Amino acid sequence: MTTASLDVVGIGNAIVDIMAHADDGFLAAASMVKGSMTLIDEARAEAIYASMGPCLEISGGSAGNTVAGIASLGGRTGYIGKVRDDLLGKVFRHDITSAGVEFPTPAATGGPATARSMILVTPDAQRTMNTFLGACVNLGPEDVDPDLIARAQITYLEGYLYDRPRAQEAFREAARLAHAGGRKVGLSLSDSFCVERHRQAFLELVDHHIDVLFGNEAEIAALFETRKFDEGVERLRDLCDLVAITRGAAGSVIVVRDQIIEVPAAPVSRIVDTTGAGDLYAAGFLWGLTRGEPLAECGRLGSLAAAEIISHIGARPETSLAEFVRAA
Repeated sequence: MTTASLDVVGIGNAIVDIMAHADDGFLAAASMVKGSMTLIDEARAEAIYASMGPCLEISGGSAGNTVAGIASLGGRTGYIGKVRDDLLGKVFRHDITSAGVEFPTPAATGGPATARSMILVTPDAQRTMNTFLGACVNLGPEDVDPDLIARAQITYLEGYLYDRPRAQEAFREAARLAHAGGRKVGLSLSDSFCVERHRQAFLELVDHHIDVLFGNEAEIAALFETRKFDEGVERLRDLCDLVAITRGAAGSVIVVRDQIIEVPAAPVSRIVDTTGAGDLYAAGFLWGLTRGEPLAECGRLGSLAAAEIISHIGARPETSLAEFVRAA
């Protein structure tokens, strides 16, 4: 096995987030389920955009946020995702490469536009996402760069991407390449509704291809169809070597075969927007893991990165996470 020149390569939906503040009445009038992610078509995206208040455009996408967070911590990262050769595609490429992330995937010259997620942030800091996947739906196994995978300690897969069969093929090909090179594969469950759509497929994916699993309480409950957290934890012991479960203000729980580690949440003076909290927790955790830190420290780093991201609007760090962690 050659020495890894990258810490993590992320594979996910290359999305530009279009964010605005809204109240519960706006969500109700638009028939949105607060805190959820709903897949929409381009017409619905345009209609929501027209009804939103002043907006902020920030490149996002779950795995993209994670690798950008790792880069902000001082890590070396790469990204695989599909954009179109349009304005939002150029915005996404500029933002992720300026964060220090390698992004060699060529832009599509035809087909759907670059993906965007219309995100409404309510006063309680919850985010409700309406996502037009656009060019993302055409990502397939041919987009998986063998060189990029071979150079990374961990290949990190975004569960949101799993809705399309060709993306599922891309996941399996990336996992095959990573394991053939003696590398690790991680997966984010991404969203409880996503888990409900693909429960059996996710269980099989985790059982056969995943070394590190990330999810929150709702996603774990959906995976095992149980409301009992302890039951979900016990079933995870037999399914995956390493699992990190985020629990909001209650911190996180790290599960390995013979141990459960509870990690407190990092203090936050004011919660502004929870968008990207799980993505940045994964960033801190993976950054620690690729450096051989103890699991409790990996969880602490994840909590710190999440604390920075929920203190402002947007799912990419506003300050150097490396400096933020050193000051903690």
